[in-house]
Amino acid sequence: MKALFYGIALQVKLDIRSKSMLITCYLVPLVFFLFMGGIFTSIEPNAAKTLISSMTVFTITMSALMGLPPALAEIYGTDVKKVYKANGAPLWFGVVTQFISSFVHTVVVCLIIFAVSPFLFRAELPADLLWYFLSLIALLMVTLAIGCIFGLLIRQQAKLTMIAMVVFLPSVMLSGILFPAELLPRFLQSIAYAFPATIAFQAMTNFQAWHIPALLALFALLCGAIALLLKCKKNG
Repeated sequence: MKALFYGIALQVKLDIRSKSMLITCYLVPLVFFLFMGGIFTSIEPNAAKTLISSMTVFTITMSALMGLPPALAEIYGTDVKKVYKANGAPLWFGVVTQFISSFVHTVVVCLIIFAVSPFLFRAELPADLLWYFLSLIALLMVTLAIGCIFGLLIRQQAKLTMIAMVVFLPSVMLSGILFPAELLPRFLQSIAYAFPATIAFQAMTNFQAWHIPALLALFALLCGAIALLLKCKKNG
């Protein structure tokens, strides 16, 4: 357990120095927030009601899908994996430390957005802060799990980025964070529920009892898939 805590702390420090993590987890989400926050609230004053939730969903999706997978691919697609085995570290060690490190960094950015939005853009705080933060955590866990699967499955960085974009773009476009989902055709509104960002954004803005259980059930399934992938890599 002591080794695990040390590994997590070390990974957090390494990610702070990582240019890739700096761009995908901090720079891009915060620049997008500053740029689009002003546009949203200028064009549509009512956007202030959901601005914090919208920017939170974008930040989590960007960080987990574009930042985490390359870091895991670098571990499990190179000789770093052999270093783990040589030192007696379990194969899941890299997934857990990278998952928690990405979780910490993403939450920090989400808290910055939460704290700054009311002052910069007169954004309204979510109506129910408990469900907002629970939805934030659930979405982050699910999306990071998806990022872990991408990182374990795909070794080539170019292909990995392309696959991540295939999930990232519809997550952002169909979830309702950029424009009301009601403007989409009905078949796209149905497809949108295949992406966790849609469920989480609805939970943050108009909570219903099934939202959190659905995200947690999906997280459990994804964890099972990650365990199978790690087992295959161990046997391989």
